[in-house]
Amino acid sequence: MHITPVKTRLFLEGKDLIAFIKEHIPKIAEKSLLIVTSKIVALAEKRTAVVANQKEKERLIRSESQFALQTKYVWLTIRDNLVMASAGIDESNGNGKLILLPKNSFKTAIFIRKKIKKIYGLKKFGVIITDSRLLPLRNGTVGVATGYAGFRGLKSYKGKSDLFGRKFLYQRVDVADSLATAAVFCMGEGNESIPLAMITSAPVAWRERIKETELEIDPREDVYQPLFAKIRRLGPKRFKKV
Repeated sequence: MHITPVKTRLFLEGKDLIAFIKEHIPKIAEKSLLIVTSKIVALAEKRTAVVANQKEKERLIRSESQFALQTKYVWLTIRDNLVMASAGIDESNGNGKLILLPKNSFKTAIFIRKKIKKIYGLKKFGVIITDSRLLPLRNGTVGVATGYAGFRGLKSYKGKSDLFGRKFLYQRVDVADSLATAAVFCMGEGNESIPLAMITSAPVAWRERIKETELEIDPREDVYQPLFAKIRRLGPKRFKKV
């Protein structure tokens, strides 16, 4: 698998995203994945806001969330069935504006894929719209796919054998978020000006249609749910600073 970050000029709010992609990526090979940051998708959709104070920002976060809980550091929220800080609303690289997440990243990924396939004459081609998120008990951000199209986002090993012939009962791989993390790492989080990337030779299962909910888990069935229900009992001494 090979990742090629694409450095671009500044993308401005309300501009044509497809024209922007064509300008900076003159050729796209068959069986490639186009990575697009959610930030420029949101700018193309004019998903920005200006708030006068913290109260207005909090109202905006709540209105953008399926669930919102204020904590010591950020608002912990669920949006698009993903756990994230502050509903994905970002102040960085906004030039004074708050940048929201795209209205519907899956729908936009399908739209971009359809347009790019036609322009470049592609058959097997995928799109991933990315953002950043924090993982529980881990420092630093990783990438996440807020939406994708053209390939299966979940790979199952159920029923297959491991190295010693033992059958997997449940093992699955989150393909979409794994690819998003690899791409986001290469694209950067600061002033790199790399909102696009291409991935080639990725071992994905190409699909014309996908199931948008294939990566979702009911919060009540999440494997970590019992841990978070009890973690307060452990106390701060169990988490010593190194």
